[in-house]
Amino acid sequence: MSEADRASAAIDLYVARENPALFKVVDALRALVKRTIPKAREALNPWGVPVFEFNGPLCYIRLGKKHVTFGFPRGSVLKDPGKLLEGEGRNLRHIKITDVAQTRDPNLKQLLLQAKALNDKTPVSQSLRPKDQLRGKSQKKKVSRAQQSAWENLE
Repeated sequence: MSEADRASAAIDLYVARENPALFKVVDALRALVKRTIPKAREALNPWGVPVFEFNGPLCYIRLGKKHVTFGFPRGSVLKDPGKLLEGEGRNLRHIKITDVAQTRDPNLKQLLLQAKALNDKTPVSQSLRPKDQLRGKSQKKKVSRAQQSAWENLE
């Protein structure tokens, strides 16, 4: 199994474990990132959070009870004409996405392209990047049969 396949399976497991009802939203976000930045790489950061990397962390996906938090580690410097970004921290900014239709917002794609341009211009040094959790570790986490069944029956 390739590293990309292992990362994809680990993210699927994360969604199944945390909130399978949001699988379609997460899937739409992952497709958006892959379409917009084809060379971006999926991974899990050391805290088990799904991230996309391109010259360093590009964006991340966290699951809540009723929404998906789609965030940008360097979001405070992104221009946001659509007023999508939330947060007041030093660097992080995020968007709360509750449905697949929100992933079609052209402003979201522009934020991704800006994040890529920022990482192209000033890549995050290797020493500051989180180490990939998937390398060299076996996948021991299991999902209950009920969770797995609910996840597999999503349409």
